Amino acid sequence: MNRIALLPGADVWESIVTEKYLNQLRQMGELVVNTLPGAPSKERVAELIREADFAITSWGCPAFDADVLRDAGRLKLVAHAAGTVKGIVTPELIERGIRVSSANDALGVGVAETALALTITSLKRMWELSQSTREGTWEEGKEHIREMFDITIGVVGAGKAGRHYIRLLQQFEVDIVLFDPIVSVQEAVELGCRKVEFEELLAVSDVISIHAPSIPETNHMFNAKAFSIMKDDAVLINTARGSLVHEYELAAELAKGRFTACIDVTEPEPPSLDHPFRKLPNVILIPHIAGAVNNGKQRMARHAVEEIRRFIAGLPLEGEVNLQNLHVIA
Repeated sequence: MNRIALLPGADVWESIVTEKYLNQLRQMGELVVNTLPGAPSKERVAELIREADFAITSWGCPAFDADVLRDAGRLKLVAHAAGTVKGIVTPELIERGIRVSSANDALGVGVAETALALTITSLKRMWELSQSTREGTWEEGKEHIREMFDITIGVVGAGKAGRHYIRLLQQFEVDIVLFDPIVSVQEAVELGCRKVEFEELLAVSDVISIHAPSIPETNHMFNAKAFSIMKDDAVLINTARGSLVHEYELAAELAKGRFTACIDVTEPEPPSLDHPFRKLPNVILIPHIAGAVNNGKQRMARHAVEEIRRFIAGLPLEGEVNLQNLHVIA
């Protein structure tokens, strides 16, 4: 019988894995559950996976190093019920040929939907009009509203979230341009957009949505030079990682009132109480809610369960991570 180890602290997995998914796991094999709260120690994880064929990880789980894997001779798959797997993958895990799956696709759904919501509400000026109507006005500011029609939307990064955002945009009459060095011109066409260089995307886009990974090559790619190229009255949306944006150079540009920024992620989180993002009227600052919140977390449980089911059936894994490409993925 297959053995499945659910490794995150009980306080973590209880918000992700409902009874529905626990029952589905029990139908596939013997389920061993970490009943302790808090981030599990390496010793605890090593104990739980000793006879396990499959492990489900999430936030707070330690790296699968030699000590953790020492007695895990049966382990075949780690299904990560969260996004990046960089915190759990080690050379030892790779050397053993243990496959790893990420729930980035499940997370990407929420990120893309949030980016779309920010796109529409910002173009419609809902944030500022809501505030002004509370203050007693009605018509003032409506002349600045734009619709999802005949505008250009720039997407930076065609990972899971970026691709889903592009799919959602297909429902609107907008032009979509993409900057992603890994995506070919033909692949971009198949996705429903046009591949461009970064500078062109900055210059032509009415809305720019960031979906690139946080890697050395993308650190502060949105900086003073980039902001100077952007259109007046543009909308910049960051639901990716705070490291991609030079926050104080962005704040300086926003202080000129040229464009609007919708910020879901900062570096660090939360931003300091005196951070300019908290005060500028053309910043929509939300507390990292784009990925998976409350019931949205259960998408990650479903993904992990389905990946184990696919593995057992000998089917391709939908979220398998190419462990040789960790340096270019989120």
